[in-house]
Order: sequence, then C-alpha cells, then structure tokens
Amino acid sequence: MAKLYFKYGAMGSSKTAQSLITKFNYEEKGMTVWLIKPGTDTSDGANILRSRIGLSQEAHVISPETDIIKEYHAAGHYDVIIADEAQFLTPEQIDGLRTIVDEENIPVLCFGLRTDFLTHFFPGARRLMELADSITEIKTICECGSKATVNARFDENGMIVTEGDQVVLGGNDRYIAMCHKCWMDRIRKQRNQTLL
Repeated sequence: MAKLYFKYGAMGSSKTAQSLITKFNYEEKGMTVWLIKPGTDTSDGANILRSRIGLSQEAHVISPETDIIKEYHAAGHYDVIIADEAQFLTPEQIDGLRTIVDEENIPVLCFGLRTDFLTHFFPGARRLMELADSITEIKTICECGSKATVNARFDENGMIVTEGDQVVLGGNDRYIAMCHKCWMDRIRKQRNQTLL
C-alpha cells in the first residue's frame, strides 16, 4: 500500500539533496520518478532543483493554478512522485497528491519546510501535516549546537526580520537555521539595541 510522506526540516538540512538522492535510488532500481517542484521556487531557475552540495536535476514545474491530478495523468505513468519545496504547493494540490496515493497506489514523497521565518506553517506544509501517512524531520543544527527549528530571515544589515511577506526566496545569504532560543535571544538583543 502506497503512502504519502512528508520529510521536513529547517533551511540547510539537506532536503533537496535527499530528494535527489531518493530519486536516484528509485531509478537505480529501474523505477520511473515524476520529480516536481512548485513554480514559486525559482531560486535556481524555473525548472531546476539544486542542492547546496551541488546535486541538480530538472523538475516538472507545478504552478499554483495547476490541477495536480490532471497534470499527473498528462505527464504519463510513473512509479513514484517526489515533490521538493512542497511547502509552496497549495493545500488543494496536496489533496490531489493524497488522491493519487489512494487511487493510483503510487508513493508520494514530499520534501520541504514546515514553517516560515516567523514559525508559522506554510499552507502546503500544514496540509501535509494533516494528511501524510509518514512525517519525518530532517534535522540540522544551530550555530550553538542545538537542533535548529527556525528559519531565521535576515536583512542586508544582518538583522533578523520579524515582519513581511511569508515567501521571500533566498538561501544562505538571507536565511539561517537557528534553534528557537538563539532566535529569540537575537531578536531581544536587536530590540534592546534599538531602544538605546
């Protein structure tokens, strides 16, 4: 029986690398993989998935308006679906992936962030937390050595951003994975400096 998987982690936890390694592993066994990514993620090009360690692969782009069930059937038959940056898929698209798992008996592995820079769920991630058969955290660490859970966003002056749009693309130049304590300590320190 196929399952819907959600493998989430903070920035820098090797989610994309793991999605591409998983794709390789399936293909090495002779299976076909439909590798998809949301159109929202254009950081490495519209249809390219690129990990920090240099792995890259072309992916099928899913725009926010795409009916994922129709798109899957139009793309042909695959043995497995792998979705990277799944937090940017719409809740309706996550529902569609769930339907594909149930009706086509095809495993779907979703990799992505759980929460944004303010520790709020992304809509796609929330729906995955509600529907996935298997939820696994891909761990990374804060500079203090504790487990990182926050995707801290920084401005051009190195200050932590605490307001703004939920989606602002960027990598290590804009985001750092931190533990909650270090994130809050840094925000408090910034606020105290502003009061001086």
